[in-house]
Amino acid sequence: MGELFKLIKGGNKPSLIAAFVNSFLGIIKGVAFFFTGNVAMFAEMMHSFGDAANQFFVFIGSALSKKAPTPRFPNGYGRIVNLVCLGAVLIVAILSYETIKEGWHHFRHPATESSGVAIALGVLTIGFVLELFVLNKAAKEVLHEVSVERKGIAIIQSAKYLKRAKPATKLVWMEDLVATSGNLLAFLAIVIAYFTGFYRLEGIVSIIIGLMMFYVVGRVFLDNARGAIGETDEEMLVHIGNLVMEDPHVKDIARLEVIKEGEFLHVELIAETDPSLSLAYLDDVRDHLTTLLLNQKGVTKVTMAFDEDDGERAWKHTVTKPETEKGMI
Repeated sequence: MGELFKLIKGGNKPSLIAAFVNSFLGIIKGVAFFFTGNVAMFAEMMHSFGDAANQFFVFIGSALSKKAPTPRFPNGYGRIVNLVCLGAVLIVAILSYETIKEGWHHFRHPATESSGVAIALGVLTIGFVLELFVLNKAAKEVLHEVSVERKGIAIIQSAKYLKRAKPATKLVWMEDLVATSGNLLAFLAIVIAYFTGFYRLEGIVSIIIGLMMFYVVGRVFLDNARGAIGETDEEMLVHIGNLVMEDPHVKDIARLEVIKEGEFLHVELIAETDPSLSLAYLDDVRDHLTTLLLNQKGVTKVTMAFDEDDGERAWKHTVTKPETEKGMI
């Protein structure tokens, strides 16, 4: 039990906060829908409950992904977070479909009047403020994960670095961006319908919210499908390759893989070196490089071997190698 609590404590905090916030919003939106029958409110209720379930599972997955490797699973449990995200998007996909179906039904058979407008608008205002709070927390977490100093509005700045964020944080950011937009759209739809009598607009907005949810489903599915298969981190691949080539004892890189394991990176390296160097000396070089790579952001495992230099350059990213005496590491 002690290990379980320790893992849960290390789970993705923005997803846990988002799960609680969306659960609360789903309940109050459900109550509002019961009293008003507003289809835009129904869409937002489904959206909030879907996000809550999704983000809770993601939190659990992000916590379990930090479990230490075992003899049976030597590469660790990093990809659990990708598998959980793949399962979680199925929930959102189902609720997206129900939201679009209900919106289409309301578009074809619109209400003749709107009731409980004040209740609906009050609930949506609360939802907008809380979703914006969660989105801002997720945006700050994105900037923290990519080691970028916050300048200006975090939500806008974080959009540029979203691709490099952890899977769980990226999912929370995307879902709450859609949720915040959905609250605003539903608010405007109710106000316009009330003053113009164009109640079909509520159905149209419900369909739009459902389609936005489907967009998140597609993005999250593709990102985590690649992660579950085992995707190369191209940016870190170049960075680590150049870092290794700066070592004066490395002549070339025969093979380099930097694989994403959930929130972590595993490095496999075969470096070409001078065949005249002794095994004991190369062992010291390997220890030095292993320590260097493990200090890079996100790297938790390094597997390294040496091969004889074949005289042909395979690594394409050239760097200037420092002049160092053969006896120095």
